[in-house]
Amino acid sequence: MAGAVLVRDDRVIGEGFHAVLGELHAERDAIRDARERGEDLAGSTIYVTLEPCAHTGRQPPCTEAILEAGISRVVFASEDPTEKASGRGPGMLRDGGITVDLAGGPEAAAARLLNQPFRKHARTGRPLVTYKTAMSLDGRVASPTGDSRWISSVESRELVHRWRAESDAVAVGIGTALADDPLLTARIEEVTRQPARVVFDSQARLPIDSAIVGSIDQAPLFVICAPEAASARRDALEDAGAEVIVAPGRTPRARLDAALDELGRREIQDLLVEGGPTLAGALFDAGEIDEMRLFIAPVVVGSADARAVLEGEGAARIAEGARPLATSFEGVGEDILIRARLREW
Repeated sequence: MAGAVLVRDDRVIGEGFHAVLGELHAERDAIRDARERGEDLAGSTIYVTLEPCAHTGRQPPCTEAILEAGISRVVFASEDPTEKASGRGPGMLRDGGITVDLAGGPEAAAARLLNQPFRKHARTGRPLVTYKTAMSLDGRVASPTGDSRWISSVESRELVHRWRAESDAVAVGIGTALADDPLLTARIEEVTRQPARVVFDSQARLPIDSAIVGSIDQAPLFVICAPEAASARRDALEDAGAEVIVAPGRTPRARLDAALDELGRREIQDLLVEGGPTLAGALFDAGEIDEMRLFIAPVVVGSADARAVLEGEGAARIAEGARPLATSFEGVGEDILIRARLREW
């Protein structure tokens, strides 16, 4: 989620973006593109969404490439909050005689929003959490019997598969895993990678013959258990190929914090949570839901015993309820999709 554009004499001479983890960063990709076009980079300006890196990781520093190319000005829209970066690149470029400017306004805001998973992970070590669900007109996500297939339209479900393909991991609680037996894979064309699957399962009850365990060859599976989960069940899941994460802590909140920390250590920066209401409620109470994506379908359940969108402790008074920083609305098939951003990093 980083892009770069090279400009000289008000003309675009090169463009690039970070396409795949481990391959060229946006700046080097734009420089490569300009050279392949036969352009002279001397005296040009490069506009980048994220400050150029000055450290060696999977790729060499972009600051070196910018200095070597003879670029005279760098404009970046978003700072890099990681400890290994955080201003080093712009400082080195200025020391090398290059003019460096930090953009402002709507472009800078858009660049920050583009990289929210990266920014939260850099600042907290935890993944950005997006809660997705489909609900009826009366705010229910399942009938009293637990039936939820299908509340949303075909078009909405196709969009969710796209979101899975864009995420590092997809998570559900054990209740949803037992009720729906989901695969949680991205089943659309041209998927370059499958997300890891995460099941929050305090007692390691996930069946070995479940669809998600049976598809470990398609995508990794993390099962998050409490320390008191039976060792035999944990061993069986590991023997089947799952990675069992034991989240320590005396309370459910402490174990949830530990689980998110462990997922962050595994470089999961973007976590799409698909259910159910108990897991979502716990994440909401912990202040860990960063965005909500709610499909509202034209159906009414009408039962007081049907499942709600969130089933945590919540707010005691309406005035204490969470207010989104921003919301948007769009039609998807016969549904309405509401996106609510609760936090910005």
